[in-house]
Amino acid sequence: MPAAVATIGYEAKTQGEMIAQLKAAGVETVVDVRAVAASRRPGFSKTILAASLEAEGIGYEHLRGLGTPKAGREAARAGRTAEMREIFEAHLAEPEAQVQLARATELARGRKIALLCYEAAACDCHRAIVAERVCEALDLPVKDL
Repeated sequence: MPAAVATIGYEAKTQGEMIAQLKAAGVETVVDVRAVAASRRPGFSKTILAASLEAEGIGYEHLRGLGTPKAGREAARAGRTAEMREIFEAHLAEPEAQVQLARATELARGRKIALLCYEAAACDCHRAIVAERVCEALDLPVKDL
């Protein structure tokens, strides 16, 4: 079993910097927890990101159901982290989110994963909540990259 579940935000990184950081941390699979896996930042939209990670020997899985609903994304952009957390916690109770949370936990059980989203600081991002839930289920610590 892996020693930790990693999280990573690409806000302040190039794709190359992020991949180097993932490789240095021994990440085997990136679990994309964005509701919308598109990005204005070059190299971070789903198709190109998945291909680039695969070329470096890192798997990729998009779990859209673990993304923040639009209202939560708007709250996060406005700096209302507590509101975003409340919206996302309610979202996590939905069946699709529960299924995808179980999938993330299953992935983390067998390999080192990194939960990916945009925000540089995990404490400002819903990925911290996903990481908490996965780590509680597996009794693992969280490592923010």
